[in-house]
Amino acid sequence: MSRSTLKDVVAALETLYDPAWAEPWDAVGLVCGDPDRPVTRVMFAVDPVAAVVDEALARRADLIVTHHPLYLKGTTSVAADTFKGRVIHTLIRNDIALYTAHTNADTANPGVSDALARAVGLEGELTPLSPSPYGTSLGIGRVGDLATPLTLAAFAERAAAGLPVTPGGLRVAGDPGREIRRVAVSGGAGDSLLGAARAAGADVFLTADLRHHPASEHMEAGGPALIDAAHWATEWPWLADAAALLTSQLARRGVNVETHVSSRVTDAWTTTAQRGMK
Repeated sequence: MSRSTLKDVVAALETLYDPAWAEPWDAVGLVCGDPDRPVTRVMFAVDPVAAVVDEALARRADLIVTHHPLYLKGTTSVAADTFKGRVIHTLIRNDIALYTAHTNADTANPGVSDALARAVGLEGELTPLSPSPYGTSLGIGRVGDLATPLTLAAFAERAAAGLPVTPGGLRVAGDPGREIRRVAVSGGAGDSLLGAARAAGADVFLTADLRHHPASEHMEAGGPALIDAAHWATEWPWLADAAALLTSQLARRGVNVETHVSSRVTDAWTTTAQRGMK
């Protein structure tokens, strides 16, 4: 197999996660890097933060692929007097490219929510929770059925075991004894999909970043049970899928790269405190 260039890797990534599938407000694609530079090591991570860049340096990665954009809202400066500017300076100084696949990876099939669904124990056919106009198999979120029904408490335990550990753990809303057959999931913030989960006939909706009022009103209206996980944790399972798909896509083109999935927890929350707890 031949060595790859950044241009080769970007082409493979964009076959898997077409930038056209991204939401209009999103910022996806190549953030920095010379398309003609060779790429032999690719590291996957959720967040383009300093700790991830340090890990990439230690692993001598040529490219970091992240789910979250560095400059989602754009910028007029990459000066090193901000943490984002320092990230860019460090990347360029060390010839490390940065590429983002965000809502296009959410929409893809398989994408972020497919990996989340498998991580929490869904094994059969999955369908989009909110379909995309780009194709019937594309869209945000996934819905599927458990092979064997579980109580809400048991399903929450399975989900906790399948997702990476974060300080906040999982929050659960609903009767712990409720029978769970049909499951809806969406990686990342899922407030906007509460109605879609109800319309899909889900018994439980697992997502992240649920706010008090939407969650409360959803439960009062008799909606599916809710499981609220850390944002980072719901998107991390996608990294291994993306790495495997990229390796396979490049192999078909006669190109070989080494991949690594960062296990560094970059969730913003670092600990919890509760009255009466040590």
